Amino acid sequence: MPVTVKNILANIPAELPDELFEEMLSGSKFRMERIVSRGHHSPEGFWYDQNENEWVILLQGSAGLSFEGKDKPVVLHPGDCLLISRHRRHRVEWTDPDQDTIWLAVFYK
Repeated sequence: MPVTVKNILANIPAELPDELFEEMLSGSKFRMERIVSRGHHSPEGFWYDQNENEWVILLQGSAGLSFEGKDKPVVLHPGDCLLISRHRRHRVEWTDPDQDTIWLAVFYK
């Protein structure tokens, strides 16, 4: 089997009207996605309420995540990671509009 090298920070479209979600790896009990945001945020009043746990690390850019019941958003910078337990309602309040915000997210039961 050949060795394939990919750069997770590369191959981002010049135009990004919507967030970019790309599956990088998956198995029977998990999936890993690269997410690219450029000033994107959750729609007003929308909350993620996922059936899976999500571990996320911010690789580039910055973002603010709000969690239901918390007053202030959690601000993430490159290298910051966190675990979002399944059914923990959260939303993306903001991502850096001046550069790509690149996330790596692992979803698992």
